[in-house]
Amino acid sequence: MEGLKEAKNNISKKGFLDVEVDPSLDLVAAIEALKKEKNAIILAHYYQESEIQDIADYVGDSLGLAQQAASTEADIIVFAGVHFMAETAKMLNPSKKVLLPDLKAGCSLADSCPAPLFRKFKEKYPDHVVISYINCTAALKTMTDICCTSTNAKQIIDSVPADKKILFAPDKNLGAYLQKTTGRDMVLWNGACMVHEIFSKEKIVKLQIQNPKAKLIAHPECEAHLLEIADHVGSTSSLLRYTQENDAQEFIVATESGIIHQMEKASPNKKFFPAPPNNTCACNECPHMKLNTMEKLYLCMKHDLPEVTLEQEVIDKGRLCIDRMLEISAKAGL
Repeated sequence: MEGLKEAKNNISKKGFLDVEVDPSLDLVAAIEALKKEKNAIILAHYYQESEIQDIADYVGDSLGLAQQAASTEADIIVFAGVHFMAETAKMLNPSKKVLLPDLKAGCSLADSCPAPLFRKFKEKYPDHVVISYINCTAALKTMTDICCTSTNAKQIIDSVPADKKILFAPDKNLGAYLQKTTGRDMVLWNGACMVHEIFSKEKIVKLQIQNPKAKLIAHPECEAHLLEIADHVGSTSSLLRYTQENDAQEFIVATESGIIHQMEKASPNKKFFPAPPNNTCACNECPHMKLNTMEKLYLCMKHDLPEVTLEQEVIDKGRLCIDRMLEISAKAGL
């Protein structure tokens, strides 16, 4: 009991409930039992480790996760993802308990756009509509007119009247791609995702030479020089769908490698190669996403900690841009 109390006090330092788990415990069975006991739902992003994806009630991209969070009737939402995703769920469910296995599961893209700096930047463009990629902090969402994901970004931008100017944050690569695909001239914040910026074009080209029949598929957070040689550019759900529907039997996947688990499940007879990054690793993983583990997920559900909380003012202001995004997405049939 004393150990649990101490562990709770250390959450602010470590980010997770540091309690020893019996190695003989069947984590899958224990987590399933806790879901029923507490009327909890587990929402997991495609970039989570495969074991977490397999036990989740829903696995998807940021748009799908936001839609699930908005419609769930569960009493507790357990978010197997990163901090901004759990914050979004909390905004959509202010009266419900939202848990995150590790509070330090952050996001390099969200970190690249600190709210105080963005506030000053925004003041230079008072007549601009602010569209923020959902991969941003709750504080940034309070300064945003409409949120977007890579799935619905084009529809969100198209919803803004042509005579209105747009400020897009925080991802410069996604913003540049959207400028090209929509024809809109936007002011871009200079932010990026560490995972999607580290892919090596040289190594990918070598991989293509070694596997000439493989299709290169890429997330729009990748740099432009990589998107230009891709056979398909899209959100994680779009990439997954493409691998299912395309006749090709081999794919080079330029996004976080966690998505490959779902691709292999959907198309077990096809081959998937993680796009190599410009470092010594064989594949590319998000260190923040991978902070969540089955042990942390179990402890989080057992003790209802760590919990994601937000000030009511942040919830009220930040939710407006998310509601607007969901409304436009629904009209577009997304």
